[in-house]
Amino acid sequence: MPAPVILPRHSWGTADADRHALLVHGLGSNGPLMWRYGVALADGGWRADALDLRGHGTAPRALDYTLEAYAADLAETRPAGGGAWDLVVGHSLGGAASTLAASADHGWTRRLVLVDPAISLTDHDREVVRESQEQSFADPSARAVRDAHPHWHEHDIELKALSARQASRWAVEQTSVQNPVWDVTDAAASLAVPTHVIGSDPGVYSIFCGKPAESVISANPLLTLSVVAGAGHSPHRDKPEATIAQFLAALEVRV
Repeated sequence: MPAPVILPRHSWGTADADRHALLVHGLGSNGPLMWRYGVALADGGWRADALDLRGHGTAPRALDYTLEAYAADLAETRPAGGGAWDLVVGHSLGGAASTLAASADHGWTRRLVLVDPAISLTDHDREVVRESQEQSFADPSARAVRDAHPHWHEHDIELKALSARQASRWAVEQTSVQNPVWDVTDAAASLAVPTHVIGSDPGVYSIFCGKPAESVISANPLLTLSVVAGAGHSPHRDKPEATIAQFLAALEVRV
């Protein structure tokens, strides 16, 4: 088991909230970029804590960037006061790491929402991710993000630029190098908590829908899927209103 690091948190909601959620970002991003989910949860009376993953944001740097190392860090996180998370929301890499953590410890969270999770990557996915990260590091400015995504909210533009300046380029590159086989479908199939996947539109680009990973939905009756039409890999930035509507609808389903 890889040695964990302690991850910094960014929080929404009151300290005395009786429901606690953990928000886990994707590769090359940071905790604050999960703000749409944090705001929605806080407005609903939750306490939401977003993490900076190892090598990202202000989190400690390390040498190990395997999916197992990311998951080991998450497994060490608990709500204030201990116990299980009521909800864990993981995007992309965060979805893969959260899947590993939840499958290894069924008492870690009571529910999962996975946002276009990186459950199984094809060679094409890897190339898309590599090119995207290279572009982010080549010009980590708000102007470059705005040019590429003029419809994004200004918060997302500013935070995406910040995340590229904060992240360790070596860590991001090693996340690909150290995971030559990127496949956590067995862990997804063994999930024992209600799990909803918010998928991106494969007509735009999805790292989950239309891929081999989608087969896990039929393999595990605890998994459900919805798709945000017209959204790319980050639906909460591309189509925030539709994404949050699907997110809140998933939470209304009784556990």
